Amino acid sequence: MGKRGPAPKPTQLRVLHGDRRDRINTDEPQPDAGEILPPDWLSETALEVWETFAGDLEAKRVLTAWDTEAFANWCDAVARRRDAAQHVEDEGAVVELEVFNKNGELTGHRRAKNPWLLALDAADAQVQRYGARFGLTPSDRAQLKIPNQGEGKGAERLLS
Repeated sequence: MGKRGPAPKPTQLRVLHGDRRDRINTDEPQPDAGEILPPDWLSETALEVWETFAGDLEAKRVLTAWDTEAFANWCDAVARRRDAAQHVEDEGAVVELEVFNKNGELTGHRRAKNPWLLALDAADAQVQRYGARFGLTPSDRAQLKIPNQGEGKGAERLLS
């Protein structure tokens, strides 16, 4: 059986949120410093999202080389959400769909919820879920407290 309750916050977010020092793991393994590059599979729109947010998150050490896939998934979800929202904007929330009989002949039309709303809802859920992991949701951002960022590495630098 897995762990109960919500997933723990990442250490960097605990520091930024101002959690008590005794609740922050200062011995957490840290990825080596290095260039953080977006994966090749990102679409053009997702890459624009990456370029908008990655630099800031990297500077605050929330985005590391170990987090690129999760962050890329967030960027991809944002791009898919934008695409679905554009389709709903263009077509409307309610659309006319064709109705066929069992022989495949068109028998009429019916009004229904736009299928793009399903894609929009799924992308919204992913944006919220992955965004929370990086402090990108409004509720997470409202809790952030960024201490003076001095020289040094890892949690020790942020806790001093």
